Amino acid sequence: MTAYAAVLWDLDGTIVDTEPLWMAAEHTLAEEHGKIWTEEDGLALVGNSLLTSGRYIRDKLESSMTPEEIVAFLVGRLTAALGEHIDWRPGAREMIAAFEAEGVPQSLVTMSYTSIAEIVAASLPFKAVVTGDSVSRPKPHPDPYLLAAELLGVDASQCLAIEDSGTGAASANAAGCDVIVVPHFVNVPEADRRVQIPTLAGLTPDDLRELFA
Repeated sequence: MTAYAAVLWDLDGTIVDTEPLWMAAEHTLAEEHGKIWTEEDGLALVGNSLLTSGRYIRDKLESSMTPEEIVAFLVGRLTAALGEHIDWRPGAREMIAAFEAEGVPQSLVTMSYTSIAEIVAASLPFKAVVTGDSVSRPKPHPDPYLLAAELLGVDASQCLAIEDSGTGAASANAAGCDVIVVPHFVNVPEADRRVQIPTLAGLTPDDLRELFA
């Protein structure tokens, strides 16, 4: 059974079901521009850095807003929505609590910005938080996961990452992590050191370790 030095968690779609909130904010912005925003447009942004999404939205809506202004609009909507209610993904909080009970350090590694991450992290026992506005190279680059491991004082190659998107899984694999993917809205390609499971619900930390035994 594989022993991990730390567990590194994605946020959007992995711990919290934020994708419907992002898509609702995108639809609102499109309506304000008198444009059509499709489900395919929303899914194309899953796992992206916010500025990458901002550039996509600007071009799709032919907007005069800058990508930074678009991101600020979306982040404001998400922060307000999460302040009212958090829709947790099945088994995520329970798994985090189980690793915490074992004394395994954990970090949040998200491309959402600090104002969003803080709301979620406030009720979870993370020892470090890496956000999209704290790294110069976002997922799928390895930098976010390398930084998380560094903040925890461990080697990324000794970490387990939990993700839901291809972009995030590529980032974690590039950093050297084993990656468990729990797909939600998008399909994720197979890869070395990557295992896909349908849900975290009902599982234990040992169940996850055994996937890479």
